[in-house]
Amino acid sequence: MSIQGRPLPVADEQSAPFWEAAAEHVLVLACCGQCKAWSLPPEAVCTRCGSIDAGFEFAPVSGAGFVRSWTVVRQSFLPGFDEDLPFVLVDVELADQPEVRLIGRLLDGVESQPELDEPVELAWEDLAPEVSVPAFRLVR
Repeated sequence: MSIQGRPLPVADEQSAPFWEAAAEHVLVLACCGQCKAWSLPPEAVCTRCGSIDAGFEFAPVSGAGFVRSWTVVRQSFLPGFDEDLPFVLVDVELADQPEVRLIGRLLDGVESQPELDEPVELAWEDLAPEVSVPAFRLVR
């Protein structure tokens, strides 16, 4: 599915591995080479150990997690989202990387009414050829 008119992510040097993997529907996170803490996005300095030479390496993760918060978006503040209104954004804590949270669209629709701590699985929104963003579906 291609979504017309939505803004596309712009990769920089630090985020390029994330977006390259996302295009293949693989979620990767940066892992500090010193303390093995997960980070999204990778920072210049590891937020856990403070290493300025963290040597972040990207590794695939499942993307399974739990809803920590959610909201219904009823007004678009960016071009390209008007046709999708209303939609649900979820703040997800990743199950296997509990220090990492990811925000994405819930593809189940507004009527799904997610609950806090409800499990979700990773899904993808294909915005353009070779451009995909992580999203989620409820596990019910």
